[in-house]
Amino acid sequence: MIVRFALLFALFALFAGPAMAEDYACLIEPRQVLKLAPSVQGVVGSVTVDRGDRVQKGQLVAQLDSEVEEANVLIARLRATNDTEVAAGQAKLDFLKRKMARKDKLRSNDYGSLAELDEAQSDERVAEAQLREAVMNFGQAKLESRRADGLLHQRQIISPVNGIVTERALGNGEFANDQAHILTIAEMDPLRVETYLPISVYGHIKVGDVAEILPEAPVGGSYQAKIVVVDQVFDAASNTIGVRLELPNPDLRLPAGIHCRVRFAAP
Repeated sequence: MIVRFALLFALFALFAGPAMAEDYACLIEPRQVLKLAPSVQGVVGSVTVDRGDRVQKGQLVAQLDSEVEEANVLIARLRATNDTEVAAGQAKLDFLKRKMARKDKLRSNDYGSLAELDEAQSDERVAEAQLREAVMNFGQAKLESRRADGLLHQRQIISPVNGIVTERALGNGEFANDQAHILTIAEMDPLRVETYLPISVYGHIKVGDVAEILPEAPVGGSYQAKIVVVDQVFDAASNTIGVRLELPNPDLRLPAGIHCRVRFAAP
């Protein structure tokens, strides 16, 4: 009799469709962990943050020694704003055009010589060429200023995200080569929740669904997360499917690297 009920229960479970468990094991992780390094080699001039510090997107967090590059930026900016040569060339050309007009008028009235008119025309053409060169030099100075800014920027490390510093690998005076990083920053908002579910739930959960996240002690509590990834490739060895959820953490109150349980709504 007991065997019969066991068989009936097994058949019911088989044909009743995939039963969502009450909850599944999961892990709360940072959205991403970034190892920050300059794009050029050099001696570390300053590191303005340390392990555990919060950083904002766009914040300068470290910089290589850059006295020469900073001086080059100032020089390049000065040249890029100095339009004296262009203004002088324009004034000279305007004067020669007026002179040319007077010579042409005198020549048309038979009061000027052909040689004087030809000289005025030549002076005007030379002035036009000199003005074009001045304009080109001024444009080149602006490009050189951008280049100097870029070279300085290569020696600066700007945080690309809001996050928390988890490692300070190098300090002031140390040499940063092309294999070294200076800081590691973890992006903590939103957090990433990873879980693996039995493939029987495939089709019963989808991107955009909301689930309940239950962090383990000592954190505890209940939080809402949204499914952002449902893997399309199953793990045949374990008969599981990977699912990723996004957990808002605007005040950075929740830590990462903690185990949790995830609970989905019944299908």
